[in-house]
Amino acid sequence: MTSAKTVPSVSVTYARTGASTKSNEFGMRAMQERAFEKRGEQYLLIKSPPASGKSRALMFIALDKLHNQKLQQAIIVVPEKAIGGSFADTPLSEFGFHWDWQVKPQWNLCNAPGIDEPRVAKSKVKALAEFLASDDRTMVCTHATFRFAIDELGIEAFDNRLIAVDEFHHVSANPENKLGAHLGDLIARDKIHLVAMTGSYFRGDAEPVLMPEDEAKFETVTYTYYEQLNGYDYLKSLDIGYYFYSGGYQTAILDVLDPAKKTIIHIPNVNSRESTKDKIKEVDHIIDELGTWKGMDEKTGFHLVELADGRTIKIADLVDDDAKREKVANALKDPAANENRDYVDIIIALGMAKEGFDWIWCEHALTIGYRSSLTEIIQIIGRATRDAPGKTSARFTNLIAEPDASEDLVVDAVNDTLKAIAASLLMEQVLAPRFNFTPKNRGQQEDYDYGEAGYQEGENNVGFNDKTSQFHLEIKGLVEPESAEASRICTEDINEVITAFVQDKQAVERGIFDEEVVPEELTQVRMGKIVKDKYPDLSEADHEAIRQRAVAALNLTQKLMPHISGSGDDEAKANTALIQGVRKFRMDVRDLDIDLIDRINPFQQAYAVLAASMDEKTLKQVAAAIANKRINLSLEEARELTLRALKFKNERGRLPELTSQDAWERKMAEGIAFLARKTTEDSDD
Repeated sequence: MTSAKTVPSVSVTYARTGASTKSNEFGMRAMQERAFEKRGEQYLLIKSPPASGKSRALMFIALDKLHNQKLQQAIIVVPEKAIGGSFADTPLSEFGFHWDWQVKPQWNLCNAPGIDEPRVAKSKVKALAEFLASDDRTMVCTHATFRFAIDELGIEAFDNRLIAVDEFHHVSANPENKLGAHLGDLIARDKIHLVAMTGSYFRGDAEPVLMPEDEAKFETVTYTYYEQLNGYDYLKSLDIGYYFYSGGYQTAILDVLDPAKKTIIHIPNVNSRESTKDKIKEVDHIIDELGTWKGMDEKTGFHLVELADGRTIKIADLVDDDAKREKVANALKDPAANENRDYVDIIIALGMAKEGFDWIWCEHALTIGYRSSLTEIIQIIGRATRDAPGKTSARFTNLIAEPDASEDLVVDAVNDTLKAIAASLLMEQVLAPRFNFTPKNRGQQEDYDYGEAGYQEGENNVGFNDKTSQFHLEIKGLVEPESAEASRICTEDINEVITAFVQDKQAVERGIFDEEVVPEELTQVRMGKIVKDKYPDLSEADHEAIRQRAVAALNLTQKLMPHISGSGDDEAKANTALIQGVRKFRMDVRDLDIDLIDRINPFQQAYAVLAASMDEKTLKQVAAAIANKRINLSLEEARELTLRALKFKNERGRLPELTSQDAWERKMAEGIAFLARKTTEDSDD
């Protein structure tokens, strides 16, 4: 068997402080305690990564609302039946809390027979109606059951109740999203409490989750991936990478799959170009590549496969949809799966083993074929980020078919590549600490450590808040937000803005493959447009404040990723590498200026990783394919360039010139010229 190849990747090293796994006197871990402090809020949004304890956090909050806030009942709404198990009876009082979490068997509708379709859902809607009329306090059901119940019972039936929606990214502000529409109506009626929970507050289709006016009503609790992983006891490093192959993936899979690592393999969707369209044969081929099939475990249904080195491994097949799959799925729900590291070695899945799937020993999430949804990628990576004894490293690998310029579908292939890059960029952002940016000389921020010398007026200060794993950096020329909503976005939602940016195909194409692109076209024009489109009701100053912070967070993370990464050989050094790295970067620049940050191409690091993982010939083919469909300057872009040119004039007393040696000045001048030509053409007509 071939040994696994090195996959170009982002590698993040964490401190293993144990902070995220320690419990307070009520049995609450760090994230749960933070969420519980906001228990009195009517509308609460919890943004926290997989394995951080969102389900139990909700139990604490729901019980307080039932016992101390006079709410009648709590209804927990989950996207699929399998996740309902996260809200099983839990003896919270054994760990110091006031009450236990209990759901009577008849009110956990996720355990009830039948599928969630209108024609067979009447019994579950009837059960929900009976629950509403009862004196019982807690219920668990699926998103679908909840939708059908509102259709039949009306929103008034849910007055004075807590509605808790798990995996909230399934909601959309699009009127065609029925769950989103129902929640919008409930918020407008304003007679319920709503707790929304998600590990990724964005959607793969780039639709907004909530309308801005509804989102503004929510108090947000944010617990970052960095806080979660940095506070583990065992897991020390996480790698995010992608690997390009030519030919069939079944052979290439051994280039990146190490059977000694506990692995979840997600085979490609049958509609993707990586798929052979026969999912059963694909699983058989993977097993054949790994070794010799020796039969099946009668109790669990796992395949027994002997490797070339003589070791026998157990493989769980969740792809085959016959009766055997239910047996395998039930075996994976057995507590022994998380108690015994050797219970199973590899899980092969298609649509399963994503949201809410908890196998703590997973060290490698191997996904074949691109995923159009960044949310799905976040969920898959979360399968590998559980903390477990002896598990020091974890990895996510995306195995993607190499674009072939000779194919008729080369444009689709290139789009897949760009989406993989976007996912990689976003994950770098998600895995890094958060930044608290303020204008130059704004002053020391509370609870931040500025090093031995402390905060020094006029100097390049870098503060680190150990409690929130957040950096304070001062930036010259930074615009402050005017409104409370813009302040909230700058504090809580910058990653959502960055998500929209890296999903912008034109930005990614030009940023990576256009040698003539001026960085400000991306950081000012494209990012500026995205912010304006996302928040149309905010002022120009608010738009600029949000844009600047999104660009600063994205570019500084790219610049600082080498400091976040580390070999981890020296534990003490690894624990402080990031903080020292940020401070070193801060000292290396004379002044951290927003204009300086705007002059960094946000995609230059992504190109470096891409170049390391794709052969030069293919890379040139991809660049050529994109160059052939390059878009000329649009009227909207010309207007944005003209606005930037007016700012340039205010600062320098003259308009940008087409003959300038500075590429960004020439680009602004081109915008003015384009707009002038367009105005003349329109007047001639």
